[in-house]
Amino acid sequence: MIHCMAYDSVNGLKETEYIQDVLNPAHEWRWIDFDDPSSEEKKMLEHEFSFHPLAVEDCFHKLQRPKLDDYGDHTFFVLHTLDRQTLEKEEVNVFLQEGLLVTFHKHSSAFVKRVREQVKREPEKNGEAVILHSILDQVVDAYFPIIYSLEDQINDLEDNTNDLSIEDMLEELFDRRRELLKMRQTIYSMRDMVYRMLYTHDFEKVYEHKEYFRDIYDHLLKVSDMIDSNREMTQDIRDIHLSVTSHKQNKTMQFLTVVSMIFLPLTFIAGVYGMNFSYMPELEYRYSYFIIWSIMIIMTLAMVAFFKKKGWFD
Repeated sequence: MIHCMAYDSVNGLKETEYIQDVLNPAHEWRWIDFDDPSSEEKKMLEHEFSFHPLAVEDCFHKLQRPKLDDYGDHTFFVLHTLDRQTLEKEEVNVFLQEGLLVTFHKHSSAFVKRVREQVKREPEKNGEAVILHSILDQVVDAYFPIIYSLEDQINDLEDNTNDLSIEDMLEELFDRRRELLKMRQTIYSMRDMVYRMLYTHDFEKVYEHKEYFRDIYDHLLKVSDMIDSNREMTQDIRDIHLSVTSHKQNKTMQFLTVVSMIFLPLTFIAGVYGMNFSYMPELEYRYSYFIIWSIMIIMTLAMVAFFKKKGWFD
């Protein structure tokens, strides 16, 4: 479906589904939105506008990275939205020209729909750059609930509120790290794109609203910092739990070593006197059994006292 809007101070806001009705450059601004377009409607993007063929071709390819391409008389943007549940990316393509904004997205976008309703309420306060800012603002604001949700999940893992085993916890941590990496790929590219809009791209309408676009850039910086800090947190949690596991294993090995060290001389003594020789003098002595037991008990107590003094039982 195609949604077209045009505004001028004389006739006010005009809405239509036909592109030809809003192509008149006498309008102060025009916005044409290709919302889940059909095959025939997609062809109109190629034939009704003088956009660069490479930019139009990018609209039909799946998931370009977020970027900005300047073609002289118009600028092409690729924006990425993220599904809150799956973190799957959806692409919104934007063409910005003097007095004209064209948006193209293969699937219906709740963000664009909200902006469309917002524009209807106050069309006189809008323009192509203002509408672009509103779309960008909606897209970027939607990143925050996602990163907050991931942060809460990571905090739950840190406190182990679900009493997960080490293996399950590490698996959950790796899942969160993968999700953060997905976000990172999108956020960093979006951040670089907005930076180019602010500081390396010469478009007068953007500069007229530079403070608003700078606010979006600040939001992207904040999300980037949150992603980095949460990735570091997952690494710290992983390292802590691996250290705890390693410490427990070391304590177990230490205990087994102590037990082995205690029983080693006892086993030696028992082995010596368990040999089947006929002329072992101690075997004929009346108190040999009690003497050997006494020696073994004294050796055991002495070794236990020695290991306790060394702190091996702490």
